[in-house]
Amino acid sequence: MDYEIIATVGPASRTPDVVSALLAAGSTALRINTSHLSVEELDEWMGAIRTQTMAAGGASSIPIVLDLQGSKWRLGKCGARTLSRGGRVVLVHAPVTSKPSELPVPHADFFRSAAFSDGTLLLNDAKVILEVERAEPHQIEAIVASGGEITSFKGITFAQSRFRKESLSDKDAEIVARHRRMPLVRFALSYVKDALEMQNYRSSIGTDAYLIAKLERSDALAQASEIAHMADEIWLCRGDLGAELGLSDMARQAHELTKHAGSLGVPAMLAGQVLEHMTDHKTPTRAEVCSLFDALAAGYSGVVLSDETAIGRFPIDACGVAAMFR
Repeated sequence: MDYEIIATVGPASRTPDVVSALLAAGSTALRINTSHLSVEELDEWMGAIRTQTMAAGGASSIPIVLDLQGSKWRLGKCGARTLSRGGRVVLVHAPVTSKPSELPVPHADFFRSAAFSDGTLLLNDAKVILEVERAEPHQIEAIVASGGEITSFKGITFAQSRFRKESLSDKDAEIVARHRRMPLVRFALSYVKDALEMQNYRSSIGTDAYLIAKLERSDALAQASEIAHMADEIWLCRGDLGAELGLSDMARQAHELTKHAGSLGVPAMLAGQVLEHMTDHKTPTRAEVCSLFDALAAGYSGVVLSDETAIGRFPIDACGVAAMFR
């Protein structure tokens, strides 16, 4: 059984020896989440990773996936803090804040969307849940329904909202412009809504660019076949999909896509907590191993490792386990 393994490079894995070890353990591509980096920082990472893959003898064949923010909302820059259940927090339209009672959201359309939502806000893949008490054009007051740790640039979304601005940010556009012509660079587009949005990305970025559509919304899953016609690859991203739909509906819709994973005409990758247990443990759970095998047998072309290799304690072991069925 041959399949791809995309390993996310992050604080736990960007040193030359770890990158080389990830490739030796079975990684076939490397991913960078650009949402956590400035354009200048990304340039530095790209230069370093190119040097590292060259030293590992793989510069001519190792793709690098630049994961763009797309139309996904993320928090701005703020200090790490823990939100406690029953506490109050104010979300402000700003790129950064230092006030412990505030969370910055640098997206004007996020605040406009409040009127089209059910008032439930999900942060960091629904690990933290807020309930809106008052919404104004540039700030939202909320109470913490389910607490947890929050850091800069974590994803945020309304549980139910039909409102969304569908376009690349200025930062995304600059990243594309800087790296568009580099060999083996691929662009992953977050939170794709439907085939029309994917067609817009294809038209603006170019027909010869390698574009990956990340399916993490219900509408996108319903149009997976049509989106696949506009993309070179698709990813089923269960983290944000679960935050938007809830766990049971996420499982049902993911199952429907899985039934057709091998017949979409482009490679389909499974992403989101593939080996989550290995973020903090040296071995996977039996359930994770069985799910990995089932996904590959169902027709997925491979998997995307996220926290497992970006911030986990055992990135090389996680990559090795992901490759166990080759």
